[in-house]
Amino acid sequence: MKVKFWNNKRVVVTGGAGFLGKAVVAQLKQRGARHIFVPRSKQYDLRKPSAIRRMLKDSNPDIIIHLAAVVGGIGANSENPGKFFYDNLVMGTHLIEESRLFGVDKFVAIGTICAYPKFTKVPFKEEDIWDGYPEETNAPYGLAKKMFLVQSQAYRQQYEFNSIYLLPVNLYGPEDNFSPQSSHVIPALIKKCFDAIKNGEDVLEAWGTGKVTREFLYVEDAARGIVLATEKYNKPEPVNIGAGFEVSIKDLVEMIVRITGFKGKIVWDKTKPDGQPRRCLDTLRAHREFGFKARVSLEKGLQKTISWYKQVCG
Repeated sequence: MKVKFWNNKRVVVTGGAGFLGKAVVAQLKQRGARHIFVPRSKQYDLRKPSAIRRMLKDSNPDIIIHLAAVVGGIGANSENPGKFFYDNLVMGTHLIEESRLFGVDKFVAIGTICAYPKFTKVPFKEEDIWDGYPEETNAPYGLAKKMFLVQSQAYRQQYEFNSIYLLPVNLYGPEDNFSPQSSHVIPALIKKCFDAIKNGEDVLEAWGTGKVTREFLYVEDAARGIVLATEKYNKPEPVNIGAGFEVSIKDLVEMIVRITGFKGKIVWDKTKPDGQPRRCLDTLRAHREFGFKARVSLEKGLQKTISWYKQVCG
């Protein structure tokens, strides 16, 4: 569906060649955007103001959607807290400042559910984001991304710079990161199941207790939410982008095991961290402000993701 908003708009999508970025670029094209610029890290190191200024000059954007991030699961967060904090913080800080100086019309800053306090009341409401410290294993990453909200609100107040802040929940889908060193829970489990089947193993090891809960959003839904917010939302308050449900990791593992066809036993390694006890977003603000509601169920999304993995990587 073509939308007039995108007529002649020049859009930069940082991280546009990544997992979420590809889905956002596809969504932009569907809605009529014709001038989309995806800066690659080899050409533009977005941690450096000089590289950002060169990127802005080369692309001359009306809108920037900032998706680029250094990110990973619990293991990667635990091993790289300094890198995840520094790289994410300086990228966002410099991008917002240089975009303001350049005269960009709108900046869409993508935060993370990891910015929420460890013991946030469920479902997480946007106004609860400052009610405590994030879960320790991903706090450096979450706090770095949380500063985009502070900067966006401060710049709106002082400079009238139109920067919005979105908080997507855990994403999954085809073309996710399936690397054992840095993947999140769903791709990690899918790979484990197929590896076990391939190697004839009858035991599958899963991290933690399985009791914690998570919310997962299919990547195409997330992209649609981000693009809708870019079109329609121009306020300082943060907005959750989620599916509005929670599932225990135990139930998730059992669902993935069933869909992949693994027939063995699941063994829980309780020496490994669980992470945040519960995660589930209140998604009413996104629906009220720009009509976003997730369409793809977890079962359907997992089927699509596992089918893609089987064809491409299996």
